Amino acid sequence: MPQHIGIVACSSEGAALCYRTICAEGAEHLGPHGHPEITMHTPPLSDYMKCIDRDDWQGVGDLMLRSAEKLAGAGADFVICPDNTIHQALPFILDRSPLPWLHIAEVVVDEAVKRGYCKLGLTGTRWLVDSEVYPEKIHARGLDYVQPEPEQLEEISRIIMNELTYGICKPEALGTFQKVIQGLKDRGCDAVVLGCTEIPLLVDDDTSPLPTLDSTRLLARTALMKAIG
Repeated sequence: MPQHIGIVACSSEGAALCYRTICAEGAEHLGPHGHPEITMHTPPLSDYMKCIDRDDWQGVGDLMLRSAEKLAGAGADFVICPDNTIHQALPFILDRSPLPWLHIAEVVVDEAVKRGYCKLGLTGTRWLVDSEVYPEKIHARGLDYVQPEPEQLEEISRIIMNELTYGICKPEALGTFQKVIQGLKDRGCDAVVLGCTEIPLLVDDDTSPLPTLDSTRLLARTALMKAIG
């Protein structure tokens, strides 16, 4: 029997893409329409944002822990969180969590090492890019990274929060991301981390100036393979 996957969701679009990926790709391993059992818990994104806006990462962690406890009660064997930004609260709760977690940045950096990339461009919300969520994992594997210029970071953060979290994908937004990623390429990056789980709704390998590391689908696929052993 495959293990039961718990999803600690934050934004609906990122969580939905992660969930759909597990279900769709599960059939490749488990037969037609097959996938592991999955349970998701999602507090309102506004609850998370209240904590983030006041820099209360312990409060963010408490919301994540509450979800993990509900998922444990539902029978999940381990949990994933298809949201990069709130991973900076994970250290606050790991020793209290009833279930083990897969870390999204570890999954992405593992894939970067596997593909032979050395210098990663990091995109995502300003809270994520300015945090240690990715730098810690990147440097631990001997890689380097570059982040967008401050004004670029503000604009892509605005697009993520005001458009992509609502499922709105505008051509102008794609153009902005392409310009940002081209800038990262010009600064020596050989791949770009789509470090917000909604970015893959807008950007992929066909539209990006750099090869992409899709954090949403990479997390989903790692959870799927862990579940089926």
